[in-house]
Amino acid sequence: MALWHLILLALVQGVTEFLPISSSGHLILLPSLTGMADQGTALDVALHFGTLGAVILYFRDEVARALRGYVGLAGRQWGPDERLAAGLAVATVPVIVAGLLLTITGLNDLLRSVAVIAWATIGFGLLLWWFDRKGAETKTLSDWSLGQALRLGLWQAVALIPGTSRSGICITGARAMGYDREEAARIAMLMSIPTILASAALLSLDLAGGDHAGQLRDASIAAGFAFLAALAALALMMRLLRSVSFLPYVIYRIVLGLALLGYVYL
Repeated sequence: MALWHLILLALVQGVTEFLPISSSGHLILLPSLTGMADQGTALDVALHFGTLGAVILYFRDEVARALRGYVGLAGRQWGPDERLAAGLAVATVPVIVAGLLLTITGLNDLLRSVAVIAWATIGFGLLLWWFDRKGAETKTLSDWSLGQALRLGLWQAVALIPGTSRSGICITGARAMGYDREEAARIAMLMSIPTILASAALLSLDLAGGDHAGQLRDASIAAGFAFLAALAALALMMRLLRSVSFLPYVIYRIVLGLALLGYVYL
């Protein structure tokens, strides 16, 4: 694959993975609207691991807490770190179950259309705007309970609809529960770690038994650029949230969605 194509894929994945604008939707749109060849499963896995490295590095303190929490849970301890670790595990279950059901039933392929992406981009963008505008700002990560983790996990499962945005729907759910913008984004990003791991593991099953050694160079380049793009986008968003609402992302979603509706129906 050409270098410029790899860089373009990495930038699209890296920038959109953690911004509330849907990375899966953009990656589906790229070949659909430009006629480019689909990047294939191997590159999808590489892109996922690139963005995974970025979120782990940026939230390394919280990741370390969660890892300590899993060790504590093994020793039957229960404190803030253990509650964080358990919450992340609980929040991941709904999206795994829903993902398997969509794959088994074949509905996953039916949802990969420009029309679905357009309507989801607009609809869930407006939902983010509403809860960001109306939601209270009274809770922090220390208030996160297992019940809230399960509810956010159900919100996250909705992101399997292309165009929804995994980070966007998790932030929406957290804002609806009363978390402030920065804490809502922090929870959404931490929830992405086990979810991306599970997604990459499922994608990797498609690679089993094949000869993909020739794709190693492309995968390494894509993962590296996705890591850099995701880290930059993540740092910028978390900094902006201290003074700016999610409105710019909502406006982008509405403009993009309307443009896609025009492409589909006009």
